[in-house]
Amino acid sequence: METYSVLKDFELNQLVYNALSFGTAVMLGAFVYFLTQIKSVAKQYQSGVAVSAVVVGIAGYHYYRMWSGWAAGIVNEGYRYADWLITVPLLVIELLIVLGVTADHRKKLMTTLVPATVLMIGLGYPGETSNSDSTKWTFWVLSMLPFIYILLTLSKEMKAAGTRETGAVSAAIKNATTILLLTWLVYPIGYLFPVIFEAGNEGAETARQVAYTFADITAKALFGLMILNIAKARSGDSH
Repeated sequence: METYSVLKDFELNQLVYNALSFGTAVMLGAFVYFLTQIKSVAKQYQSGVAVSAVVVGIAGYHYYRMWSGWAAGIVNEGYRYADWLITVPLLVIELLIVLGVTADHRKKLMTTLVPATVLMIGLGYPGETSNSDSTKWTFWVLSMLPFIYILLTLSKEMKAAGTRETGAVSAAIKNATTILLLTWLVYPIGYLFPVIFEAGNEGAETARQVAYTFADITAKALFGLMILNIAKARSGDSH
């Protein structure tokens, strides 16, 4: 297969290449770390940490495929969306596990939140891969509906958990809430870079790829650390 630079500007091409490489390393490193931490929390929270490991493990695989593809001059957004389709529902599940939500309430939330995450990502993909600005806008608006619902629901649950807890647990939940809200807002902004800037703008494509990578690292690896901190705090170990 003939290889070439995805972006004609060498420095921008290398910036994306390095970002994808960094994302791969962080995800795989976090995968190993979370595996070592499963037994460091109380039994009822171990599944939450295990899910964190699964999330970054899956993300690490897809980032490796995107990174190696970019090196070969291939952009395949399918890898990114396949990753999100699996990991975003898992992120919701791991959060609900460590928030101390009752089993019945958690089950009820999952029956609406998990389908909402699938709908959000499924609606985003056609716009992401389209060359039409109107199509991108249409699917952006459609995907924002479940996106807003998910954020509002999770924010409500995290706020409720933060108010009923004290000390290290409350602080850890508040930190996780901040990370979740700020990080998830990056995605819809990055999605619109190709619309905001003229077609073929390499700076816009670079910004989109780097923004998605930064958001993924924060939403999966860093958020996983926040989940681990909550689990440790609930287990009586805030270290």
